[in-house]
Amino acid sequence: MKTSTLEVSGASIYYEVRGEGPVLLLIPGGSGDASGYTLVGRVLADNYTVVTFDPRGNSRSAIHGALRDQRVEEHAEDAHLLLTEVGAEPAYVFGSSSGALVGLDLAARHPEQVRGLVAHEPPAATLLPDGERWMAFLREVHDLHQSEGAAPAMRKFAEGMGLRPQFEAQGEPPPQVREMLERVGANMEFFFAHEILSFSRYVPDFDALRAVPVVLAGGEESRGQMPYLAGAAVAERLGTQVVHFPGDHVGYTADPLAFAGRLHEVLAKDLGAS
Repeated sequence: MKTSTLEVSGASIYYEVRGEGPVLLLIPGGSGDASGYTLVGRVLADNYTVVTFDPRGNSRSAIHGALRDQRVEEHAEDAHLLLTEVGAEPAYVFGSSSGALVGLDLAARHPEQVRGLVAHEPPAATLLPDGERWMAFLREVHDLHQSEGAAPAMRKFAEGMGLRPQFEAQGEPPPQVREMLERVGANMEFFFAHEILSFSRYVPDFDALRAVPVVLAGGEESRGQMPYLAGAAVAERLGTQVVHFPGDHVGYTADPLAFAGRLHEVLAKDLGAS
């Protein structure tokens, strides 16, 4: 595995590259970083050059200057520059949760770089019939974080969204896992303060996306939850249907082998990967 850092406007982006074959960019969501895709990436490295990274503000990707609310478009520009750095050929892209929003914007703005996109449960809350209610709930989570901190905000967020914790404790983790958990926990502060509202307001450019092969994905176990329903709303706007993956909103952490297999299947069947 190769690790490196890419300087972009206002930030340094940490990234990892492993494997051989067509480029597959895996975009993390929320408080995630490259480590969330480590096991999935190892499996897929037999068929792809897998690129994973820490989004700006998360873990090892430092923001230069004062912190401010994040924009999906800026994160998509980071992904565009990263793809330019790692190769000239168009890439396959997978994004989950907030990362799926970034993938949608990347595909809309830079279609020449995207062979195909799998967007897993993009939480575009305003597309839902009860979008105003969801945005009010997310505002409550944001304000709770401001007044009481990340732990109470995380409990309210997970309960309201019907999500399980991304990394559930199973005894004392090994040092590298403990380090990763500490990074992701610290990232929650940034997510609640600077992303939860601005990202959830994002509306994809559907006209531009019709020029790119896009698959909307959802977890078998997360039907009925807001991110799944928002992804289904995106699929409806694009005239497609949700393709199902193992697990829930973060199924790639619970069963990475099955998740990687399903992603390779979808890339091959729906997006033409070999």
